[in-house]
Amino acid sequence: MAKIVLTIDDDKVIHHLVEEALSGVAQVIHAKNGEQGIRQAQKHQPDIILLDVEMPKMDGYAVCKELKNNELTQGIPILFLSGRADLEERIRGYNAGADDYIIKPFASDELAARIDVLYQYKQRSKELEHEVNRAQSTAEMAMTDSGDMGRVMRFVSQSFATHDLASLSRNFLAFFEPMRLDVVVAFWHEDEHQFFANHGAECPLEQELLLQQRHGERFVDFDDNTIINYPKVSLLIKNMPIDDSALYGRYKDLFPHLLEATNAKLQDMENSDQALRCAALFGEAFMAFESQLMNKLEAHGEKELLRLVATQGAQLQSIRNELIHYIEQFAQPPSEQQCSSQTDVELF
Repeated sequence: MAKIVLTIDDDKVIHHLVEEALSGVAQVIHAKNGEQGIRQAQKHQPDIILLDVEMPKMDGYAVCKELKNNELTQGIPILFLSGRADLEERIRGYNAGADDYIIKPFASDELAARIDVLYQYKQRSKELEHEVNRAQSTAEMAMTDSGDMGRVMRFVSQSFATHDLASLSRNFLAFFEPMRLDVVVAFWHEDEHQFFANHGAECPLEQELLLQQRHGERFVDFDDNTIINYPKVSLLIKNMPIDDSALYGRYKDLFPHLLEATNAKLQDMENSDQALRCAALFGEAFMAFESQLMNKLEAHGEKELLRLVATQGAQLQSIRNELIHYIEQFAQPPSEQQCSSQTDVELF
């Protein structure tokens, strides 16, 4: 079934460009202003909405907020069309409920690619929302009798036996379930970055905000959103309780402990990966050197030295293996049994 895309724009040229760009890819429905667009969205339930920012009477931000506040349309991804590219406009669009942003004039292939990403995001969000709702009650029951710092300590304990980003993200996101907070976390691991969300999928605009604010202040606040930055991890909290000053302050005191522990774990994972790579390179270099030495001695007829190297080969191999074993032992994280034997005081 073809995707249905609703375009809300007062510019006929934009409607023509969208129709051309999505020809054969999606069925395009057109609306020339915000009021008509809202009615079309409720009637046709499109997969994606393309929404112009600057329109007379009712601008794109107002239209977006109304669509997101309506149960019939709140789950439809919205892609803003705008002639402005500054961060302030993007944040304003995000606060209104937009899922992505594209700058006019846009290329046809870029528009098609962004729509494809948003469509996949919508499908994935539906699947994950069902799983999250099923798991949330279990998580809340398991955590209600625990204090905040006790849960941080448990996260630290669990992280000792975590060896990959997916497992680390599951433990990290589980921390926020009893608080009913919607969060997106970014792991800055070596030369790559990965994003994870606890409710549905992380939208492209959320990823872009985290990337742009990665090297910003420790706390970045806008409306009821907060970004907390550490060198290896950044956290976007989408619904901070700004109306409850006590709870708001408690969270801002608590979350740095969690992120500091996560940052240390990510750094440890990088160190372990580097040590294992060094061990492999050392072994390869040792074997290459030994092979080259034997070849040169044989080529120059150094029979006595050749016999000496051959007789010492077993000892050299033993030394090599011991060195590699030492490096690998240093790089390997502790086992779950070792972790569980430590006390909470030792862990924190």
